[in-house]
Amino acid sequence: MQFTVALDGPAAAGKGTIAKALADKTGFAYLDTGLLYRAVGARHLDGDEPIAAAQSLNAADLEREDLRTAQVAKKASEVAVIPEVREALLSFQRSFARMEGGAILDGRDIGTVICPQAEVKIYVTASVEARARRRFDELVARGDDVTFEQVAQDVADRDARDASRDTAPMKPAEDAIVLDTSDLSIADAIDAAYRIVQQKSA
Repeated sequence: MQFTVALDGPAAAGKGTIAKALADKTGFAYLDTGLLYRAVGARHLDGDEPIAAAQSLNAADLEREDLRTAQVAKKASEVAVIPEVREALLSFQRSFARMEGGAILDGRDIGTVICPQAEVKIYVTASVEARARRRFDELVARGDDVTFEQVAQDVADRDARDASRDTAPMKPAEDAIVLDTSDLSIADAIDAAYRIVQQKSA
């Protein structure tokens, strides 16, 4: 069985948490596509040229412990606007999406560019304030020295970059179901997404 679930949306909207939970509930394979760009961003911070890094990405790159840092997240957003970087990662994502047994992918352009024929498309979003609060709490819990204002500005800046880039800008697919998690608990957001998948797969 080939069944693709595409989850898109801005940073810290909850799509990664929802995607992992859906994978657990459905048994589908899961790919955090943002991790690919974070890995390229981390390699770029190490001094590698972004396009070359994307073309030579390997499994070890995805296991780095620094991929969730704010510095790498910022660099990931910067390298993601480079068309050649996106092209280098495109075929891998598409192959993963159509694997037997079902697949769940989350990112910025899964439903619009990577998997426009996905059986389920969900655009997970939330207010800038709600997303900044979640990201701030996450970074503080990890020991990062940041202020809420800095995190809120980073979130807003990343939204602007992701939505305005020439190649694969972040936006809901025309047939995507929008899920606003601003006022939802994690459990309620997961339940809402799971109901959408169940309805589409019935």
